[in-house]
Amino acid sequence: MSQPSAPPSNADEFRRGLRRALPIVLAILPFGLLFGTLAADNGFGVGEAVLMSATVYAGASQLVGIELFGQHVAPWLIVLSIFAVNFRHVLYSAVAGRRTQHWPALARAVGFFFLVDPQFAEVERRVDEGKPITVAWYGGLALPVYVAWVAETAIGAYFGGLVPDPHAIGLDFLLPIYFLGLVMEFRGRPLWLPVVATSAAVSIAAERLVGSPWHVTIGALAGIAVAVIFTPSEPSRDAGDAAR
Repeated sequence: MSQPSAPPSNADEFRRGLRRALPIVLAILPFGLLFGTLAADNGFGVGEAVLMSATVYAGASQLVGIELFGQHVAPWLIVLSIFAVNFRHVLYSAVAGRRTQHWPALARAVGFFFLVDPQFAEVERRVDEGKPITVAWYGGLALPVYVAWVAETAIGAYFGGLVPDPHAIGLDFLLPIYFLGLVMEFRGRPLWLPVVATSAAVSIAAERLVGSPWHVTIGALAGIAVAVIFTPSEPSRDAGDAAR
């Protein structure tokens, strides 16, 4: 009789996370450079741009914030706008929190800081594969992406002056393409099409009626509403027992 295989060690899990991180590091390369370039274009020094990437660590909201800084908008409005763009991370943490209930409290708190878009997508992919979300795997995935993002910001800010107008060559269009790729990763899930279609339609309407960046949050809430309304409720255990 064969013995059950031993669970993977922390070192093995960390290496698995590193392997999953490599494609993400390559994918975010243009975005880190783009943010650094735009930061320099809006008057940020290299140290200031790096500090923002190291502490905020949220690409989309950093790009929104840097544009608002360049327009000399009131600080409270910048903070509020960044919160609106980053509201999706509240939803990410609500989902990921269920996957990490077995973690120590400190590990969960630190892990939520690294819960950016590609990190969340990889967590959900691993769940779909039936594999546990371990601290070692999560760290192996998160750390290279974080270090790469901060380093790319520094490079972009240092050489940003070499690009006179980043918008003229369409660098700012890379971010929507990236998010579209993330969304397509989940197209096999139930209600994917109605949720995405509703979210997109409401977001476009909100951008026209309310303006940016609030359309991001409004569109996300509309998609959540569709998912909640149309997800079939599971029969209770008592009803199942009675049927049997």
